[in-house]
Amino acid sequence: MDEYPNNANTPSVLCTDNWNKTSVKVKLPTKKVQFTSELDAPEFEVPDLFYRKPLELLRSAFNKVSAQMFHTKPFKLFWKQSPSVQLERIYGDLYTGDAMLAEHESIQCHKSTTGTLENVIAAIMVWSDSTHLANFGNAALWSIYVFIGNQSKYIHCKPTSFSTHHLAYIPKLPDRIQEVYQYLFGKSASSATLTHCRHELFHSIWNHILDADFIHAYEHGFDICFPDGILRKVFLRFFTYAADYPEKVLIMCMKYLGKCPCPHCLVKKDQILMLSSKNDRMRCERYTHSDDPSIWQKIDTIRRWIFKKGRSLVSQVVDAILGIHGLVPLCSTFSERLAQFGLDIYSLLVPDLLHKFELGVWKAMFTHLIRCGTLPLGSVWIGEGCKGNP
Repeated sequence: MDEYPNNANTPSVLCTDNWNKTSVKVKLPTKKVQFTSELDAPEFEVPDLFYRKPLELLRSAFNKVSAQMFHTKPFKLFWKQSPSVQLERIYGDLYTGDAMLAEHESIQCHKSTTGTLENVIAAIMVWSDSTHLANFGNAALWSIYVFIGNQSKYIHCKPTSFSTHHLAYIPKLPDRIQEVYQYLFGKSASSATLTHCRHELFHSIWNHILDADFIHAYEHGFDICFPDGILRKVFLRFFTYAADYPEKVLIMCMKYLGKCPCPHCLVKKDQILMLSSKNDRMRCERYTHSDDPSIWQKIDTIRRWIFKKGRSLVSQVVDAILGIHGLVPLCSTFSERLAQFGLDIYSLLVPDLLHKFELGVWKAMFTHLIRCGTLPLGSVWIGEGCKGNP
């Protein structure tokens, strides 16, 4: 990919696995400039989006030999330690959870339209992360991966299983946007405008990926011949989206560390200190984010004010309407495309153990505790097992 822009004759990722290259456009708002409608606002084109169409990716995944190990029908898994104890349910994989069981039951109503074909679910688990490629410099790669939830997690974790499917490589907002903005409006784009454009870019990319063919397959399913030679009707369903906090903010169209910084609940900043208390738990369970039409209507109203009346992105009226939810004036592509089928974007996000524990806040806190315990005056006893950890 590094050589692709410099040498057009060099074989690139476009040569295999049906990779596509395209560009996406972002609407540019500015304060005190009015347009007839949002469609009349100037656009900034961001090139070099490399992506695979989701249907082609899934056809490739379900046609591989490894698809023989896919679970086409979810089930409940139980364990009994001894004959005298009760059964204990085990939650270990997506296909043993209640969410996939419920979706499997819901797609059986399509039997009247699919005939004799077996209706199965393609459980989509998305993961994305922006990664630095070098210790020095600013070389980075922003990738989106897809895991198939029908496959065991013990196979997912094997590098030799090739069970991680690359969906897209996201371009970042180029620096030349300032030059274009200066040319169009005679002033530089503010930090709030650039942040808004990054949100727009992210969801414009997903809007491009979740095309009309994907939406049709999501609703009506599509036929795939499995390695066992049986033709089945496959229905696409999103179950999880794993990302670190900055990307969760993009996915949910939220403000970074805004008044309500949590992507799941409406707990305010000044209430975070009550974490782990009974009141905090009750508050988290009661005041949750909801992906409902009333929120979409507020966002649509704010966007009309921004583009048709020239309101600022950070004006008091915008903050008064959306700030109480910690949102920005943008509707998530997942809501626009898939909410009609019952998808709740707020239910997709799952804890990211890599950044929260292995490389995140917990690791920093644990390292600090170890340092305190190993001070000359420290009185904390540390086991040999902990001392041996790097």
